Amino acid sequence: MEPVFVLTSETFSLFVLPVLIFFARIMDVTLSTLRIVFVSKGMKHLSPIIGFFEVLIWLLAIGQIMRNMGNFVNYVAYAGGFAAGTYVGLLVENKLAVGNVIVRIITKKNPSKLVNYLRSEGYGVTVVNAMGGKGSSKIVLTVVKRKDLKNAAKIIRKFNPNAFYSVEDIRYVSKGKFPYRRENGLKRVLRKGK
Repeated sequence: MEPVFVLTSETFSLFVLPVLIFFARIMDVTLSTLRIVFVSKGMKHLSPIIGFFEVLIWLLAIGQIMRNMGNFVNYVAYAGGFAAGTYVGLLVENKLAVGNVIVRIITKKNPSKLVNYLRSEGYGVTVVNAMGGKGSSKIVLTVVKRKDLKNAAKIIRKFNPNAFYSVEDIRYVSKGKFPYRRENGLKRVLRKGK
């Protein structure tokens, strides 16, 4: 008969607990990153809920470290979880693509084809005459949802591959024109804070 593996308190402290601490830190730091992003986007209803779970998980992790201060591996797991959680939080935030950005396109080329195409795709566009270091140019401004930024950049490169453009986060948008998209229930809930 083969011996059955028994999880002793020593085995738990040395091997299982550091893994739990590591993953707890990934979760709480990911939530922290999302909370900060949601606060900056003005999503005041979702941020406190995320903060509650962030702190609860942190307290559980730090409590285990305090009870097991003699195990140096717990410290490494805690720090490693923080680093990994920061990375995971940024990945999740990037996937959610919450909020709006303003795309500022500066071009010497006539932007009428680009502007007409953006408008036909449902984007609101403003064109401004400008004077740059090398003469007159046009500034094309459009506000897009972050999740549509790749599409907008693709359109810009298609019509004017040499145009200079910059992207800037904006907190609030009042009365804008955006391409119609169906959103599932979760996305609708996440957008309510605006």
